[in-house]
Amino acid sequence: MNKIVSRFDKKLIPGLEPVQFDGRIITIDSELEARKAAEFLMHQRIVGVDTETRPVFKKGRKMNPVALMQVSTLDTCFLFRLNHIGLPDCLVDLLQSSDVLKIGLSLQDDFRQLGRRRSIAPCCYVELQQMVREFGITDMSLAKLYANLFGCRISKSQQLSNWEADVLNEKQKRYAATDAWACIRIYNELNRIKNEGYVCEIIPEPVPEEGQG
Repeated sequence: MNKIVSRFDKKLIPGLEPVQFDGRIITIDSELEARKAAEFLMHQRIVGVDTETRPVFKKGRKMNPVALMQVSTLDTCFLFRLNHIGLPDCLVDLLQSSDVLKIGLSLQDDFRQLGRRRSIAPCCYVELQQMVREFGITDMSLAKLYANLFGCRISKSQQLSNWEADVLNEKQKRYAATDAWACIRIYNELNRIKNEGYVCEIIPEPVPEEGQG
């Protein structure tokens, strides 16, 4: 019987074994490359999807457009540099395809931000934040979900880096690929434990100390 907890203690995450995507990462900087990558992805049954945006640090400034969309299989991840190529037809077709299952975390937010570049009507996707509720899990972050299911730590150190840099560094590429790849792993693991049976230990919410809250 598989055991999960409703709420993973984030204080435990730094002590867990680190994990990252160790497959092939392909950076896409042109529409021609995007078409070739999309053709490959359109033949996949399932992909993980995530996006990255250059952060805004000044209060009141408008949010930047999505700079990167990463789409991954279990062994290959494509990093589409949308700040260079925009959102071409081939990627819109992929997002709107009913033949490829897209898995992601907070996908609705990603789709809404992608829609700032051009109109899209995504279909055939799974929102992990909704799926985990069926298991009694209340955590919504990728790091806590991965730690809960696999007992490993995903680094978030590159989250606030410059995703519009002329050249993405290796740490940025690995970080972005890991996030998309991890979505597939979480989806597959949730289906596995659902089929095999599981126990969800309900962890109570912390009680605010007196004078807090």
